[in-house]
Amino acid sequence: MMALYRSVRTFARPDDEIIVVAPDRQRSECGHSITQHRPLVFREQKPHWFSVDGTPADCIRVAVNHLAKDVDVVLSGVNQGANLGVDTAVSGTVAAAREATLHVRTAIAISQYRHPSIEWAWEHVPTWTRSILTEIISANQNVRADAKPDATLWNINLPAIDASTLAEGQVPPVVYCPLDLNPHQRTAEVENDTIRFATNFQARKRDPGTDIDLCFGGSITVTRLGYGNDSASKTQHP
Repeated sequence: MMALYRSVRTFARPDDEIIVVAPDRQRSECGHSITQHRPLVFREQKPHWFSVDGTPADCIRVAVNHLAKDVDVVLSGVNQGANLGVDTAVSGTVAAAREATLHVRTAIAISQYRHPSIEWAWEHVPTWTRSILTEIISANQNVRADAKPDATLWNINLPAIDASTLAEGQVPPVVYCPLDLNPHQRTAEVENDTIRFATNFQARKRDPGTDIDLCFGGSITVTRLGYGNDSASKTQHP
């Protein structure tokens, strides 16, 4: 979250208001679950920073209905781990962005692919994401006031690359690409009345030219996620 906040701060205009609304605890892989059986508790941790005792999708509902009613663009992440291919269906990070599109906001989900052989770091995120976020957000702001509201959902994944091996300011290739729809290949491990599913994330099946293939290959992938008549694999620039 701090990495994303710093990213936005690198190009935000002086009069841009940034409001942070986040779950008060770890909510990984909760999908698009929401809380309906009780009131949600939100607290202001510091000016314009709020916590919510709910899911990522809950946070968006609280934001657009109360804390940030006039928000133009919603950013979700940066998730610690990739959200590629079919993983977008269970991702809380992507779900938060998806919830924003249901409220007619352009939304961008951002995740950082992790590889066990590469040291974990966040410092590179502002440099790697600035041009992409600027392009998408600028396109959204340039829409005519009388035009149909843009509620596009973008999914960005950063590759697992040791940033120290790149030249100062160097950014991995940015590729707009389709979503890979191959399911995970899981092995069921059964013991008595318990079952565990094992999978090799790095060796997962993928099609050439899709988000998994390209992100694993070292590119920053940008995928436009669609619903209904808007194909999930449709890819285009803003």
